[in-house]
Amino acid sequence: MQKDQVRKFYNVIWDEYDKDAIPSVLSTDLTFRGSLGQEKRGHQGFIEYLDFVHEALGGYASIIEELVEEGNKVFAKMTFTGVHQNDFMGYPPTDKRVSWKGCALFTFNGDLVADVWVLGDLKSLEEELKRNELNK
Repeated sequence: MQKDQVRKFYNVIWDEYDKDAIPSVLSTDLTFRGSLGQEKRGHQGFIEYLDFVHEALGGYASIIEELVEEGNKVFAKMTFTGVHQNDFMGYPPTDKRVSWKGCALFTFNGDLVADVWVLGDLKSLEEELKRNELNK
């Protein structure tokens, strides 16, 4: 059940950009730390982060490489990708695809995600953004 919720978090909320699915996956008092370092609380805070990423990266997708579940926690090994279509991390849009690796730790309270802590390889992402800007 918990792995299914993590799949729904990525496949439906992130990849399909379906905000209506949020209450069925995330606790109302969610704490969220995104791979880009921003910390948000509750559904509205999470939606702000979701919108920020989708505005900057068109066709955003999250590829689940591995899920491990233990107790009330699920660990996800990920690849994140999207087309750089708006200002992002201080770089102007290049309309080129960027990708980076990351991982996330989900903590559940019952059937809902209560906490998400995501760490991304921002060094490689920034190197790719720099390279794309030089090769525009």
